[in-house]
Amino acid sequence: MNNIELITEPSRKIPVFAETGVLVVGGGPAGISAAIAAAREGVDTMLIERYGFCGGVITQSMIGTTAWYRYADTVDAEGIAKEFEERAEKMDAVIDVLGKVKNKDMVKTLEADGLMINGKPTFKILDTEMFKCLIDQMLEEAGVKVLLHCMVVDAIMEDNIITGVITESKSGRQAILAKRVIDATGDADMAHFAGAPFRKKPKHELMETTVNFGCKGVNIGKFLMYVYLNPGKLSDWGETADKDGFSTYLVEPFRKAQEAGEIRMMDNIKIESYWSSYTDEGEIISMDGIHLYNIDPTDVWDLTTAEIEGRKRVLDAINALKRYTPGFKKAKLRTIGTSLGTRESRKIIGTYNINEHEVRNQARFKDSIGICPEFIDGYGVAILPKKGRYFHVPFGICVPQNVENLLVAGRCVAGDKISHAATRQMCCCIVTGQGVGIASAISLKENVPSRMVNILEVQNHLIKQGVKVH
Repeated sequence: MNNIELITEPSRKIPVFAETGVLVVGGGPAGISAAIAAAREGVDTMLIERYGFCGGVITQSMIGTTAWYRYADTVDAEGIAKEFEERAEKMDAVIDVLGKVKNKDMVKTLEADGLMINGKPTFKILDTEMFKCLIDQMLEEAGVKVLLHCMVVDAIMEDNIITGVITESKSGRQAILAKRVIDATGDADMAHFAGAPFRKKPKHELMETTVNFGCKGVNIGKFLMYVYLNPGKLSDWGETADKDGFSTYLVEPFRKAQEAGEIRMMDNIKIESYWSSYTDEGEIISMDGIHLYNIDPTDVWDLTTAEIEGRKRVLDAINALKRYTPGFKKAKLRTIGTSLGTRESRKIIGTYNINEHEVRNQARFKDSIGICPEFIDGYGVAILPKKGRYFHVPFGICVPQNVENLLVAGRCVAGDKISHAATRQMCCCIVTGQGVGIASAISLKENVPSRMVNILEVQNHLIKQGVKVH
């Protein structure tokens, strides 16, 4: 699509249909955390989401294992992430997987690995459909004004200060004015629109995108016995300090199908699954199975290609599971994720840029807005926080250069390659979301630019909201 012909769009007046104190763009784990945190500080808060529901990768890609990294000795950030689990459990919106394990040898194995304590799992698996309803409730309770089915397409700037956004929806092209803006798009869209510097690697160097799917008609008993006898290990995936650590990594049936010529081989597509949860009705809720490389998540043609090719490969994967995996003989497709799971695209250049050494070595920062377990997953590295190690998440990685009153949360915060394998995780996205939500609210009340907010005051309010800051 090179040499695109250009046209001139006529200038026009755009109606302002809303004004708010804090505007959050993007309703994924970072965005919902930012909006709830800001609203709880008593400022007018609005959240814009392009889909018809919030939750991001949790609800779109059916990834309910937001805390699968948690082991017996893991130290977590608490805060809103903990609330999600507690509230979900109260409304029967968790899926009890490990708690249903009755095989005594399997229970002993899970306890020895730190995944269970006294027969109880160390983490909750969210029911991703119910989570849509839970987030609606939490946003409403906090007083957040939510706008769904709406895309933000540009920033409104006065000098180097962001003062609002331009939106497109079924209601047409409209403007929202805001005193503070939080970019929780995952792709740093707002930072890009506002002219903040960012980096984006060539697409052949970016982490893969994923099409997730679920299956029904599975004989769960047979499948779990197969997993118990043929356990996946973290060392199958990449560098890890825990060579024998259990993983739901499932690759054997897909390799057999490829060897038999039943799956077409392509350099940019890998079929291997990380299954997450199951139900008594014979459903495997989510299989993180179709991995597509050389995709730019900011290119609409690449996104289209990945969605369509990914769905083709879902059918290949299910056929392989039926043929080569015990318990899947009568399995059928249950669901395909609403959207691609994307891991990496733009990353801002922050006032501070966290690095590999810091996430691997328990870095400490005076401007910490929360802690993140030493959980690194990406680029062939799989480090799990079994020993209680954690690093501070500095406010500076959320502050873009050259733009005032814009903060960034989620996977597009500033940092290098391996640090991204930590900060992209949902647990860290929630930390940065809650941190910048409070920072935006306090800066507004103090009438100072977002980057100049009193960090000690932010930390005090984070602690009040239940966050482990240090």
